[in-house]
Amino acid sequence: MIGLGTYAFFWQHSDQVPQPLSLVGAFTATKELGVDLFQICDYAPLETMTDRELADAAAAARELGLRIELGTKGIEPERLERFLAVAELFDAKLVRSMLYSPDTRPTLDQAEEWLRVALPRFEASGVDLALETYEQIATADLVGLIERIGSERLGVCLDPANVVARLELPRDCVAATAPYVKNIHVKDFAFARQAGWVGFTYGGAPMGEGLHDYTHLIETVRPRERGINEVVEHWLSWQGDAETTIRTEREWTRLTVEYLRSIA
Repeated sequence: MIGLGTYAFFWQHSDQVPQPLSLVGAFTATKELGVDLFQICDYAPLETMTDRELADAAAAARELGLRIELGTKGIEPERLERFLAVAELFDAKLVRSMLYSPDTRPTLDQAEEWLRVALPRFEASGVDLALETYEQIATADLVGLIERIGSERLGVCLDPANVVARLELPRDCVAATAPYVKNIHVKDFAFARQAGWVGFTYGGAPMGEGLHDYTHLIETVRPRERGINEVVEHWLSWQGDAETTIRTEREWTRLTVEYLRSIA
């Protein structure tokens, strides 16, 4: 299933625009594109919302007919327990996370210990925990951790754009994680020369115009056959003013959704 995530609304949620979009506003915009899945991922207000506010947001999603997934950073057992409770409130069947949070950087042994504490509740609840591929941990180490634990509810949130920062090739990341993928973050990426031709900037690109070999990902991971959701997000830099930035963000979202539908 194609979905949108909060990173597809990064600037629209930002306080750098005159009227930041609310979470429910993002839900509505998602449905207006004919998309039925939304991933609330690294959305800071989710951490401080009251039970009443969470219940109201969950009710709004249900009223719109949206399926919800969640995302956070960190794997401390208390954090995962909290997000599992929120997942149950939203009827979410997946929580995406990352090994490191802003406050914790566990060793692989510590990460394994924490995950073994948290996973029995995920298994009992039928909720998947998907750990994202990113530059702070080698893909081989992430896969090894998942293999050692061996839980059917533990897998990968595949984002091959991230691993370039540790000099890994996106195609290699896709191939290594394919058996364990439970969720995909969809965005294109490219290098551009900096002003003066000294160095490069690595950033986002409109889907289909950058370096991401998404056909290879589809053929290798087979998400459509396996029921793995593809969640749209962007690496869009500020475009000079709020109006242009928001317009560009919306256009990139539309283009990405159309691209994914064209290869269905």
